[in-house]
Amino acid sequence: MTDTIQAILDAVVSFVWGPFFLIPLLLIVGVYLTIRLGGLQFRVLGHALWLALIRRTEGGQAKGDISHYQALSTALAATVGVGNIAGVALAIGVGGPGALFWMWVTGVLGMATKYSEALLGVKYRRPDSKGEMSGGPMFYLRHGFAEKFGPGSGGARLGLVLGTLFALFGAVASFGIGNMTQANAVAGQLDSTFGVPTWLSGIVMVLLVAAVILGGIKSIGRFAAGVVPFMIIAYVLAALVVLAVYVTEIPAAIALIFTDAFTGTSAVGGFLGSAFILAMQQGMARGMFSNESGLGTGGIAAAAAKTAHPVRQAMVSMTQTFIDTIIVVTMTGLVIIVTGAWHAEADTGDGALMTNWAMSEALGSISPGLAPVGGAIVAISLMFFAFTTLVGWSYYGERCLDYLVGRKAVIPFRIVFVLVVYVGATTDLSIAWAFSDAANGLMAVPNLIGLLVLSGVIVAETKKYFSDPDWKKPDLVDARQQ
Repeated sequence: MTDTIQAILDAVVSFVWGPFFLIPLLLIVGVYLTIRLGGLQFRVLGHALWLALIRRTEGGQAKGDISHYQALSTALAATVGVGNIAGVALAIGVGGPGALFWMWVTGVLGMATKYSEALLGVKYRRPDSKGEMSGGPMFYLRHGFAEKFGPGSGGARLGLVLGTLFALFGAVASFGIGNMTQANAVAGQLDSTFGVPTWLSGIVMVLLVAAVILGGIKSIGRFAAGVVPFMIIAYVLAALVVLAVYVTEIPAAIALIFTDAFTGTSAVGGFLGSAFILAMQQGMARGMFSNESGLGTGGIAAAAAKTAHPVRQAMVSMTQTFIDTIIVVTMTGLVIIVTGAWHAEADTGDGALMTNWAMSEALGSISPGLAPVGGAIVAISLMFFAFTTLVGWSYYGERCLDYLVGRKAVIPFRIVFVLVVYVGATTDLSIAWAFSDAANGLMAVPNLIGLLVLSGVIVAETKKYFSDPDWKKPDLVDARQQ
């Protein structure tokens, strides 16, 4: 019976994340929003990065629970995870260097999608019974559809159903991809690298996660803002050291990425056409899975931000996809390609081992004594990435359950979420993970429908904001509106 359930779930996951369902759907929506927004992600990226990383906070008495920067850090905590190291390496090992090009495509298009999710997330957010902001696809599907089609209409009822489905899928996914998978990755790395028993890792993680998430979004925001930038900068610096060692290989690696994107040179073999399809499928699936653009989670984090302007927070949220995919994913991808790990270690079928081998080879070429340091860097990075993903997803699951049941479910959810961390660290629950993977992918369906239906709202809000000639001067804009 268990084997049958596992087989069914595996088939569902393969279909949902395969080349004929979610990938083309996400791609179509990304292209559509990019066109309707006039390539906004190219035009205002510099200003968006300034808002996110330099200005960081909103002036005045803006509604919300955490700053721009903390909301961005929370979103990055949830998305920059194991997939940015192991998943990227495995995608290139299976699909060849061209897979990285298709990851870039998903990153560029995903910025428009993420912008749209965040804009709607802030516009249709609502305070819960405790006064904390709640938003995301479940809210803009419900309230946005009712606003567009009229209360009590068929469209409004459809939005209510879609919003409920999103919240249900999100709550389920938070325990799998957002909890057990991450806890298992941390415990596994501590065991294999440092010999720490999984039960001990589980206990320590339970205590650490409890210390962060039981305090709610303000505690999560402070944690994310303090830890996430450090872990990303440290990993990028380590990758840059490797690229410095192989600097002469970089031009050829970049050329290989672009040529293989359309011809395919899969490390695992296959005829030419299949290699191209594999490169595209692996790159797009990994890119979308990594930056979560289209899944709707970005709108949940954005809704917590202190801001008076949906467009302003949307620009900040858009930078999350840029940082996740264009920076972190690129670092891992280039390291895998320039060192030759994508070909030499592809047969292992383990992306973490591939990245480990690449780092160790590079540092070992500087001095043999540094080779073990490469493995330690990957192990520590994986642990930090996985732990912060766990913390970020706890908030997503909490907001989904709050929407479904009400505020009374929040504290019980946090307690159960903390306890499940231990289960994930010490148990192999492949069925639960497969179920969660399916739920994770299915979150995108109602969200993407919402983005398409409400695209007119997104465009109208965007045009209104940028029609102000002083839009690059947020303090002046805010002062005029007070």
